[in-house]
Amino acid sequence: MTQNTPLSARLPRLPLHPDDVTQRVLSAAQLRARGVSAAQTSAQCLPGGPWQHLLPGVYLLHPGPPTGQERLHGALLYAGRPPVSARRGAAGPSDAGYGEAMVTGVAALALHGFASVGELGALHRIDVLVPRTRRLRSTRFVEVLRTASMPGPVRVGEVPVAPVERALADAVAATSDAADVRRLLIEAVRDGHCEPADVVRELSEAKLLGRPAVVGAVDALLAEGRAVAEARLYAMVREYGLPEPVWNVELRLPGGPGLGGVDAYWPDHAVAVELDSRAPRHAVHGVPGRRGGRVQEDPQWSAYAAKREHLERLGVTVVHLTPRKLREALDQQATVVRTALMAAADREPAAYVMVLPR
Repeated sequence: MTQNTPLSARLPRLPLHPDDVTQRVLSAAQLRARGVSAAQTSAQCLPGGPWQHLLPGVYLLHPGPPTGQERLHGALLYAGRPPVSARRGAAGPSDAGYGEAMVTGVAALALHGFASVGELGALHRIDVLVPRTRRLRSTRFVEVLRTASMPGPVRVGEVPVAPVERALADAVAATSDAADVRRLLIEAVRDGHCEPADVVRELSEAKLLGRPAVVGAVDALLAEGRAVAEARLYAMVREYGLPEPVWNVELRLPGGPGLGGVDAYWPDHAVAVELDSRAPRHAVHGVPGRRGGRVQEDPQWSAYAAKREHLERLGVTVVHLTPRKLREALDQQATVVRTALMAAADREPAAYVMVLPR
């Protein structure tokens, strides 16, 4: 080649694969690792050239508009680039270049499969979570969120994504519309992405529970979570051949005080099931939370514990199930209930209690 050879002809041959987004969007460091100089990169990005400057230090290696996946990959390359002091020799040809960055917010929910947020390619912005020590600015379609509490990422394909609960909290923080917040929280529970208590805990740690758009949505979230857990409990009884209980009843001593409500009760066995669908309570005093919040004692739990102790003194076995256990290990929970029913024959007869509709 001579001095007059076009610069594009002197580029190293890059392994561009149409189906591999990581080969269509590269950072400046990755291009250097492939033998492409800064001058060659700039020449390729001139008006009418074959490449584009997608984000600071990130290049799109074709002239058309970026796809949703290309924008996503570019956002992670931009947010994941190492600090200036650590960039020399930081990237190899096969380095993904994401560092500690992960997708969060609405874009993460799209990757987790939320139907209500639409397609990834239609989103106007991509939220990316990075450690608080990073000094990156939001730019173009990338919103950089710095945090002191980086969660462990979930991999969706090869993309690092914030867990659903954290992605929800970050999406809610950027949303002022109560209907949008309600729709996101209900879908999270209804479609089995996560448990209500985990969502409420994350919203509390992000100091979002007091927002007007969130207050009513949390009540709807907990009601939806309760309904989903009850449906799983019904399914467990029927799918695993357990005896049919009486559902959602109040227990009472004859002529005496009420003993409280239970979700399922087998009178012949004196076995009750109670779902724990409580939301965590966070306040200023008590035990420190993960993001510096503090958790106070839960009076709802204290009342539940007192009720359970009273029932067990009367000879009623109380099986405590959580929505998470019903979602993740339904067969194990069926075994727990069956074991309690079988053990009834070996126990002293329980006190007689009245069963009333709740």
